[in-house]
Amino acid sequence: MNGNRAKFWLAVYGTALCLPLAIAGAWGQSSAPKGAAIPAGPKLAEEEFKNIQALKGIPAEQVIPSMQFIAASLGVECEYCHVAHANEKDDKKPKVTARKMINMTMAINKDNFEGHREVTCYSCHRGSTDPVGTPVIADEEPRRASGEEKKSEGKSALPAAEQLLDKYLAAIGGSEALQKITSRVQKGILTAFGGQHSPAEVYSKAPDKRVSIMHLQGGDSVTAFDGKRGWLSVSGRVHMMSAAENDAAHMDADLYFPARLKTLYSKFSVDRGGKIDGHDTYLVVGRNEGQPPLRLYLDKESGLLLRLVRYAETPLGRNPTQIDYADYRDANGVKVPFHWTIARPSGRFAIQVEQVQQNVPVDDAKFVAPPPAPAAKPSTP
Repeated sequence: MNGNRAKFWLAVYGTALCLPLAIAGAWGQSSAPKGAAIPAGPKLAEEEFKNIQALKGIPAEQVIPSMQFIAASLGVECEYCHVAHANEKDDKKPKVTARKMINMTMAINKDNFEGHREVTCYSCHRGSTDPVGTPVIADEEPRRASGEEKKSEGKSALPAAEQLLDKYLAAIGGSEALQKITSRVQKGILTAFGGQHSPAEVYSKAPDKRVSIMHLQGGDSVTAFDGKRGWLSVSGRVHMMSAAENDAAHMDADLYFPARLKTLYSKFSVDRGGKIDGHDTYLVVGRNEGQPPLRLYLDKESGLLLRLVRYAETPLGRNPTQIDYADYRDANGVKVPFHWTIARPSGRFAIQVEQVQQNVPVDDAKFVAPPPAPAAKPSTP
């Protein structure tokens, strides 16, 4: 895999190495023998990978996201803990320490928080390999809010969540105009890898099919959702999405997301969202029982969505993704953001749309995952 593609996966999935290696099979230290029948149901971590200890019992598909959470929490990459191309080995001390820390945080949560995950790697590390145990002396006198100030802040009434979501839908163009859009083709420029530019295309088809294609120097990187399941392709290798990845891809693919938003979550709350690119915002948080929240930052004046933050749950903590939307323009009676920035703890990339076509034919074949590559023939002695 060339450097640019590795960096692209860094921006997309949180670490430069972990997911590409998983797709390529470099993590393929599976304990299952070649040619063995695949058992029914999802595999557990210890069935898919060798030498799993602290994460025994979790679904195998959660191992890589858990590693991404550790990498983001400590500000490191895979080889900080793992021996390159031999991930099952325990030769490095940080890997042994990591196991102890995983067991420690799980015990803290079990003994003190009724099993709820309140303490994670990030609680202490904050993006550094060395946790900070001593308060930092600020450069300026800290401003402490008095009880009176807090009371006055709480007095100003906030709009109801339903009111803000209705305003957002109206700002987009309204439900009727949105439902008239059956497809959308966007072409523009991807900016990533320290300012390098590459052509990008996004094809959407109602109600929930989407494929984005990044034409990188070393070949195309594809992210797609076919209406039921998502897949990714890089360096000719295909990865079928996990449940958490599917949820995120489905949300991105929903062409009628502004109209359906109120039905996606059972509870909403409202708070002040601060400024985004000079715009005051309201923060609307959607919640479902047992799921991570969705955070929406809506422009106070226009009602448009300026930022969306979602989370992928892992056994160790939540991996966040932030998407900023800007440069809204009218396209067939519907406001469409012509610029968006996707950011994760490990990096970010941006897309500037240069052309939008709506209600044009889009072949369903675009969203179908390519067949797996044929297995390599055994070499002759």
